[in-house]
Amino acid sequence: MIQRFGVSIDDTLLEKFDRFIEKRGYVSRSEAIRDLIRDALIESSIEENPRSEVFGTITMIYDHEVRGITEKITHLQHQYIGEIRSAVHVHVDERNCLEVVIFHGKAKKMKELVDKLSAMKGVKNVRFVFTKVEP
Repeated sequence: MIQRFGVSIDDTLLEKFDRFIEKRGYVSRSEAIRDLIRDALIESSIEENPRSEVFGTITMIYDHEVRGITEKITHLQHQYIGEIRSAVHVHVDERNCLEVVIFHGKAKKMKELVDKLSAMKGVKNVRFVFTKVEP
């Protein structure tokens, strides 16, 4: 069943939202609002229940010239072997590598891995994207 409801919004915010909709290729405001609500509800449910099963990616850039960094990253990933489904390694330039890790596991455990990677000397940037299947 579909429910309709009204939203009051000022002109400036609506103009920005309409540009967002156009840029993303949505066919309607309703479609964009539904996606934003879904994303917010998933994020909220994961925050409320850190034991939630999540799927996602960890993307990082690191300087492979930093002593022992490659081995440390590999060793850490092996500690999460039950959650890590795949990893892709790309040589960015002479010093830097990009690694994308695909995972499935408890949100809290994945956040723990992200925090450990972020704290490593030589890791320049880490992004963590997660989602879960909602009924």
